[in-house]
Amino acid sequence: MKNTTSTLISTFDLSDTKKGKISVSHLAEPYGKDSQPVVSIGISLKGNVEDPDWKAHIPYDNLDELISALQEAKKQFTS
Repeated sequence: MKNTTSTLISTFDLSDTKKGKISVSHLAEPYGKDSQPVVSIGISLKGNVEDPDWKAHIPYDNLDELISALQEAKKQFTS
């Protein structure tokens, strides 16, 4: 049984949707006792941040690489 503690960090509107939300949370022990914490990014098309339609768990050790990749995507593909 998982004993995950979730702490909501931020929520904001999902662009180009009526009710969509993006949520960013800290999850302690997401995969059971003694597992490393992660950042959880949730996407909810209906605005329900408690039960997102999609979510990704990113280990803290990978955050700098992810941020860099997101910045590069923005630089290359937006005007």
